[in-house]
Amino acid sequence: MFCINSYYYFYNMAINTEALLALQTELKVHQSTLVAVSKTKPYEDIAQAFGSGQLHFGENYIQELNEKITLNHLPLNWHFIGHLQSNKVKLLKKDIHLIHAVHSISLLKAINKHGAALNHKFEVLLQLHVAQETTKHGFDPSEMDNVLATSQLETLEYINIRGIMGMATFTSNEIQIAKEFKKLFSIYVHLKNQWFDGAQFNKLSMGMSSDYKIALAEGSNMVRIGSAIFGNRN
Repeated sequence: MFCINSYYYFYNMAINTEALLALQTELKVHQSTLVAVSKTKPYEDIAQAFGSGQLHFGENYIQELNEKITLNHLPLNWHFIGHLQSNKVKLLKKDIHLIHAVHSISLLKAINKHGAALNHKFEVLLQLHVAQETTKHGFDPSEMDNVLATSQLETLEYINIRGIMGMATFTSNEIQIAKEFKKLFSIYVHLKNQWFDGAQFNKLSMGMSSDYKIALAEGSNMVRIGSAIFGNRN
């Protein structure tokens, strides 16, 4: 298990406050939520970011997230942004604000089953695959209407689908990145209008440290940024 007490404190516990405040100002203009990616960073860094007004934090590893939740004494919103394996679903805690990368019907069903056991409704984002890399996960955009038309989601009483997320291809070609983000935005609008309550289905999570400006230009209202705030991961 990833152990905070035996690992974290050997590292410099300082964040780039100036960069964080600049990001907060920039994203406010776009009415976009900043999820500060705090994986491998100590809770003291998270508390320091909270002192600068940051409320949303993203973690990639469920065991690490659970340890930080246990340490938590601040009003933070925890996001699980990593790839979630079905055998780790049982580790999800009620304290998780939003699960970002739900990439299959089977994973939705597993989360719903766990939610039923906890008597808790989990809020999730559907992950869509638009990048060229085959290693990235997600629903095939061309199949989404068929998936939703089968009413498979109507029985998931402990799931609240709040929007979609996706990642662009890792490339220096900004035209390609913009095209993929534009496609995600188009899917988001279609699903919002066709299948969901617009007041609840209102989150489009796309954009990371390297491409968030392009994502914002293409309509993202939630970005995930880590290194600009916390430095390189430990």
